[in-house]
Amino acid sequence: MEFHLQPGMSNEMEYLVTKNDATDHFKAGFPVFATPVMINWMEQTALKLCQQVLPKGYDTVGTFVNVKHLAATPVGMQVRVIAEIEEVNGKMLVFKVKAYDEKTKIGEGTHGRAIIDVQKFVSRLKEGAK
Repeated sequence: MEFHLQPGMSNEMEYLVTKNDATDHFKAGFPVFATPVMINWMEQTALKLCQQVLPKGYDTVGTFVNVKHLAATPVGMQVRVIAEIEEVNGKMLVFKVKAYDEKTKIGEGTHGRAIIDVQKFVSRLKEGAK
């Protein structure tokens, strides 16, 4: 089956950092954008690209994340996330991911996703749950 995902294809999404997206582990009363949320937004941006292109009945699941969080972002700032397909190897995809706040690049790395047949995937999960 042809999935029509090719290197160079990209997706860009914008998010607003809210208190729910922040960590306050410094106990200094100044919450900053949490790394796990940044990684989630990178994954979601890659996922949305795949969902725009894949045929009905197919989706993707994450396989790996290798990301650096480069700078702190305060609550209230906009974050722009870009996911670009770097490599396609059959059903395996590698994305170059980047995130920017209103001032600077705040994150970069790679993210892997695998194309799945949703019905087969769910059936296997159900079989494994027995």
